[in-house]
Amino acid sequence: MSGIKSYNSKIKVWLYIGLVMVVFQLVIGAVTRLTEAGLSITKWDVVSGTLPPMSDSEWQSMFDLYKETPQFEKINEGMTLSEFKFIFFWEYLHRLWARIMGFVFIIPFIYFLTKGWLDKDVRKRLSWVVLLAALAAIFGWIMVASGLVNRPWVNAYKLSIHLLLGISVYSALVKVIYFVHNGERKVNMPGIQSILTLFIVFLVLQIFLGGMMSGMKAALVYPTWPKMLGEWIPSVLFDADNWRLDNFVWYDSNTFMFAMVQFFHRMNGYFMLILGMILGYKLVQYGDVRIGVGMVVSLLVQVMIGITILIFSAVEVPVFTGSLHHMMVIVIAGLATWMHSKL
Repeated sequence: MSGIKSYNSKIKVWLYIGLVMVVFQLVIGAVTRLTEAGLSITKWDVVSGTLPPMSDSEWQSMFDLYKETPQFEKINEGMTLSEFKFIFFWEYLHRLWARIMGFVFIIPFIYFLTKGWLDKDVRKRLSWVVLLAALAAIFGWIMVASGLVNRPWVNAYKLSIHLLLGISVYSALVKVIYFVHNGERKVNMPGIQSILTLFIVFLVLQIFLGGMMSGMKAALVYPTWPKMLGEWIPSVLFDADNWRLDNFVWYDSNTFMFAMVQFFHRMNGYFMLILGMILGYKLVQYGDVRIGVGMVVSLLVQVMIGITILIFSAVEVPVFTGSLHHMMVIVIAGLATWMHSKL
């Protein structure tokens, strides 16, 4: 451990608090999506939006704005004010938590900076966290805006990018935490780097496909396992006429994109499980038992949760298991990022 810089314990506590808050934000975001609450707040008021409606008239005003959205007109017509308050809560909490995270980050950051506790190395790594968090926030609003015109839900592509940015903030923070504990110290594990890099590439793809699955509610179209409504490969994918740009843009116009996204999400998941088991085995061989076993167990649990979601999605995607599925992505991404920082 010689040569590793020693950072104030308060910085480490601050970073861990930030990491926990980011995890909560990602989970809250998952619940917000699964309850279709993301479009309940139609305005982006950075300052005034901090406070929820405080009177019956304010609640009615917010509800009236929601009534003008395609989601209310096409899906939730007849919704009561009480039901609106439920979905409003999740979107409000999602936005409020983001604001709180901003304060939790910026105030200690300024304090540590004035104390001279944050050197160039840490500041450089933290700048990536800030940049990615800003992009996630901006894309969050772009995503919400996509569901306020024409379509009664957010654009699945934009949702997937928002999700990837959120996971990236988390991963960047994990890297900072690794650095303040271990500095630039690396571990020599021949043969691991290439497998891990490939695993991360497919993990990024899987997160994007998972966002598409959620945004499209693709599980509802093929709620069976191991086959997809009796087919190993949906026949709609073999029709060359379906592989046209319009079907990718207007993905909800027929079943082609639902089939394609879910098929590749399943196949990529199986491939990641096999690759993760190889990676886990090699890590255990090198003595990194906790991360190796943790990776394999996490992937197995994730696959089982995914199958459970499919089986119980004949009518609606279960909120609890859907959120749990999302949490396991965070665990897997954290393990992969920590390992990547070591090599």
